[in-house]
Amino acid sequence: MCNFNGKSNQVSKIVEVLDTISRDRTRTNLFKKYEQNALAFLVQRIPCWMSSDMLTAIGFCGSIIVAAAFVLALYFSRYFMLLGVLGFTISWFGDSLDGRVAYFRKKPRKLYGFTLDITFDWISTILIGFGYIIYTGGVWELLGYGFVVMYGWEMIIKLMGYKITGKYSIDSGKLGPTEVRIIISGVMIAEVILKGSIGYSAMLVCIILFIVNVTDTHNLLKIADEMDKKNLEKGDTQAQT
Repeated sequence: MCNFNGKSNQVSKIVEVLDTISRDRTRTNLFKKYEQNALAFLVQRIPCWMSSDMLTAIGFCGSIIVAAAFVLALYFSRYFMLLGVLGFTISWFGDSLDGRVAYFRKKPRKLYGFTLDITFDWISTILIGFGYIIYTGGVWELLGYGFVVMYGWEMIIKLMGYKITGKYSIDSGKLGPTEVRIIISGVMIAEVILKGSIGYSAMLVCIILFIVNVTDTHNLLKIADEMDKKNLEKGDTQAQT
């Protein structure tokens, strides 16, 4: 365990660090409170030798496990779907802690970390979608493609929102990456209990993501339009003076 602060103020320091991290990444997700408490507990216990890049790699390995769970479920037993739940847990662990550990150790690499995080998030999404496609086959495999498209669309919205507003948020209302992991884990568990249910569950997930994306796109366009109007008014005022 790394002891970067005195024991007496360690907890308050962690709270301060987590608050600093969230200043440019507003969290509104459903499990925000529980997730932040868990991260505050875990970030103090990450070994000194484990770097942020290692945590990113661990998170990515979790996504590989999820993709592998689909393939193993197809060729061996659908009970391997339960391996996907473990994969999502590992993915959450690495993906959630890599940046926070860097801030806790006062060695943040904001631009580097942001670029690395987005890149591996996208590759992870493709892998999981590909795993689903392999498992389902037929017409249902289109939903795997749909999931990748919907999640990619949401990532673009968030990046454009960052460009327009200067604030980066990974949540859409009460729905965030953690909630998506929990939902897909539930879908995989349901498939173990009731074979064939995954297609209908995936359809519901895609519909939800589509509604969320349309809503977020509309809201972002509205913000962008208002900012454009203010800039035009400001330009006209400057021209008159």
